[in-house]
Amino acid sequence: MTYAVISASSARLAPKPGPAPRRSAPARCAQGASAFAALLLLVAGVSGCSKLQARDLLNKGVGNYKNGLYDAAIDDFQKAKELDPGLMNARVYLATAYASQYIPGAPSDQNVRLGNAAVNEFKEILQIDPNNLSAIDGIGSILFQMSSTPYDPKKFDESKSYHQKHIELKPNDPEPYYWIAAIDWIVAQRINLELRAAYNKDHIAKQVRDTDPMPSAVRADYVAKSSAMVEEGITALQKALQIRPDYDDAMAYLNLLYRRKADMVESAEERASLQKQADDLIDKVKEIKQKRAEQPQPGS
Repeated sequence: MTYAVISASSARLAPKPGPAPRRSAPARCAQGASAFAALLLLVAGVSGCSKLQARDLLNKGVGNYKNGLYDAAIDDFQKAKELDPGLMNARVYLATAYASQYIPGAPSDQNVRLGNAAVNEFKEILQIDPNNLSAIDGIGSILFQMSSTPYDPKKFDESKSYHQKHIELKPNDPEPYYWIAAIDWIVAQRINLELRAAYNKDHIAKQVRDTDPMPSAVRADYVAKSSAMVEEGITALQKALQIRPDYDDAMAYLNLLYRRKADMVESAEERASLQKQADDLIDKVKEIKQKRAEQPQPGS
């Protein structure tokens, strides 16, 4: 009995447990910093794994692309892009894979979707890297292909703007000058044929062939609509040939543009002079191609 009383009394006298001692501010900061560092390491690890997976998928996609397995390649590139949005090669390959499947002039919805998908992917790249030449050339090319059928002069102008952007970045590359001139000739040629067709419709007894001089009744209209384009194209090709004197494709289009310019002049002598320059260019192209064919091929 006495034991119980003593125990109860002792219990009443015993100190009650107080609150846990608070850690100092430096200690709390150290613990927080440690947790944050651990989180950063975790995030970095996950990010590093994602980037490695993205590169593996990029390499896999490149293999599929080279083997013509475009759908599989697109799937690989798309996943790589999602895992590492900053992996620009995955984005460029994805856009290029879409563009590679596009068939110029094919009217199917699927074909149109492929062309638009390529354009959108290239534009995404240029939002991140405005000076990415692969994307600039890629979108210029796919827009050119999408412009012909159905004929869309606005798309041709948009395509030309990207080739002009290439020139701003690398003015000593001859190819963008060539593409600007090719677009100028295509548009000017279409206007030429449309004007001749309209003239022939109204002059059944006096038809003009495509090789005949432009009738004076429509020549002024043709000059107003096409002169600036033809001059731009000629200047662009002359620049391309300064950079690469044996650029035979540029010579071929310069020949065509001289013939369109010949349709704009009134003087028979001036027309004959322009046609002579065009004929000389054809001879020059033949000469270059012949020399190239006679050269030993690598590995032969």
